[in-house]
Amino acid sequence: MDKVPTNATLSRRDFLKSAGAAVAFLTTLEANPAAALTGAPARVSLAPLSFEVGPGDDVILRMQADLQRALAKPVDQRRWVMVIDLRKCVACQACTIACIAENKLPPGVVYRPVLDEEIGAYPNVTRKFLPKPCMQCDNPPCVPVCPVNATYKDANGVVVIDYDQCIGCRYCITACPYASRTFDFGSTYTEGTPIAEGLVVGQTTADDYERAANFEYQEATARTGKDDSPIGNVRKCHFCLHRLAEGMLPACTTTCIGRATFFGDANDADSVVADLIASPNVMRLKEELGTEPRVYYLV
Repeated sequence: MDKVPTNATLSRRDFLKSAGAAVAFLTTLEANPAAALTGAPARVSLAPLSFEVGPGDDVILRMQADLQRALAKPVDQRRWVMVIDLRKCVACQACTIACIAENKLPPGVVYRPVLDEEIGAYPNVTRKFLPKPCMQCDNPPCVPVCPVNATYKDANGVVVIDYDQCIGCRYCITACPYASRTFDFGSTYTEGTPIAEGLVVGQTTADDYERAANFEYQEATARTGKDDSPIGNVRKCHFCLHRLAEGMLPACTTTCIGRATFFGDANDADSVVADLIASPNVMRLKEELGTEPRVYYLV
């Protein structure tokens, strides 16, 4: 990694150079730990990793190994699920911020909110927290109401949205009993500021970043307002399908500081998630609706 200059005035170019080197190192570390730690070239290979883990290793490493086994199977033989341990969640919002950064989410679009509820009566008051991604229902109410078939379950069993097809009618937002869908109105965080108005000249602006392409559904989709843009469309959590395709866990899972979020293939009896959903203290939200959600909670 390039060293950060130690002088008091750090130029913008030096800062960006150092930050870029740090991001490259962290990306290498996640995709290929051996190469990152031994000082090998920074070129990152996202081919499935092959390593062994033991019961005492960090659960992230165990889930990474589970993921590699799942990706080696035919797509119809795996079942992606997420398990969230509510006893460990401290509402740090790390998962929410990681999701925003990973998917370049604009104001008003949230894939992974964490609900905060105060319970009890003074002085016996406490709080409980509920991370709430899309439930990826096996029987999703949002799918049949879409008049143009823009939302559907893909081969992975994940509910997805075709931005090219979506007309922004928002019927699916009304149909979702979990309030897991939001609408992209085209707003940016720098809207109305000198940067957004082009008064700051000669540098890449924050607004440019907010319009830049993300890689949802493994496509480079820029927020330009054109036909293939998510602006004017409904958006939602998709279990970071673009990361899974490259052998990486969802962003919310890897950034959870309390190791409260688990992800994997429920059809793998040896996986972390298969063990957790067999617990007696597991529950799912609004099971009485028959939606069959793929997000489980430990209480």
